Amino acid sequence: MLALVGIFVVLVSVIGGFLLAGGAIPVLFQPAEFLVIGGAALGALLVGTPPSVLRNLITQLPRLIRGGRSERDYLDILLVGFELLTIARREGLVALEKHIEDPLQSPLFSKYPSLIRDRRALTFVTDTLELLTSGMKLGDHELGELLEADLHVRKEEESRPSRALLTLADALPGLGIVAAVLGIVVTMGHIDGPPAEIGRHVGAALVGTFLGVLLSYGVAQPMGHNLAAKVEEDQVYLQVLRELMLSLHKGANPAAAVELARRSLPVEVRPTSAALSEACRALKQGASAGG
Repeated sequence: MLALVGIFVVLVSVIGGFLLAGGAIPVLFQPAEFLVIGGAALGALLVGTPPSVLRNLITQLPRLIRGGRSERDYLDILLVGFELLTIARREGLVALEKHIEDPLQSPLFSKYPSLIRDRRALTFVTDTLELLTSGMKLGDHELGELLEADLHVRKEEESRPSRALLTLADALPGLGIVAAVLGIVVTMGHIDGPPAEIGRHVGAALVGTFLGVLLSYGVAQPMGHNLAAKVEEDQVYLQVLRELMLSLHKGANPAAAVELARRSLPVEVRPTSAALSEACRALKQGASAGG
């Protein structure tokens, strides 16, 4: 939502300043310029972007409206890790198999809707658990490299839409110049007309340059950087899950493992030690009552 507010502020500030300077809104309404810039930008995006990246871009754009991950989201994955580590320590890794056969119906995962909604993160967890419960012999270093390679591939894939958007942002000022040049060509065809008509055509041409620059630096480029920041946020989320999966493989103490993972989080979204301890204690009490 903050991204939409930012775009609104950009448009209001630019158009408001134009009006204060004595400009008239109808002058900015130039359908031909919109068609040239918008059509050329869309065509360039289609030419330079593979279909898979375009689909990913369409999927990511709604994230600009939603907020980032909350402290509760990170607390949830710490608690997921705590439960998995506790079960594995008490009953062995084989006890986790029932939770990865159908994770959406798992009584463990279903308690944490933020993880269920993030299918990529859930798949990362279940694929790793399936590997750990398969009996394959992997050293800690080998598993760490495997998970890091997985995260690297995911980050590369998720970063492509933001790079495509930033490339488009770089091209928009040039497309604005193309629209302006075409407007000047039209103006030269009316050079023998009255001054008012020539001025109108020149103004329309300059609107093309204006739109290209505004859409680039005021809309497309900030959107691209926002999507890139979302990808980095996802990597932090997955890195926490990676640390928990490694701790699970090592057979680490659940409380120590989740505390280590908690401290790897950025301060602004890091749950407090007291909140984590209380939540873990509540899980223990619930398990004891259920047992």
